[in-house]
Amino acid sequence: MTKADLIIALEKQANLTHKQAESIINICLESMIQSLYDDDRVEIRGFGSFANRNYKAYEGRNPKTGNVVKVASKKVPFFKVGKDLKEMVDNGKEKYVIREA
Repeated sequence: MTKADLIIALEKQANLTHKQAESIINICLESMIQSLYDDDRVEIRGFGSFANRNYKAYEGRNPKTGNVVKVASKKVPFFKVGKDLKEMVDNGKEKYVIREA
């Protein structure tokens, strides 16, 4: 599923215009990105969580030349799947049913 597919699904299920659905998806994604940028954790119950993993600087090797290369420290977003999603995928559940609020 792509971002465009997600927008279309929201548009149809919530009976929204394309622009409204696109705006909602963009707000959600931008909020999640900002939280990760601020080094906060993003948790979506039943789906999973996103958190940054911090890696220290180290010396690596260029695989072509074998030369030593210094790799800077970095933060990388990491996704940990939630229990409910893991069980649904593992059990081969055909279609996820969205619970009404």
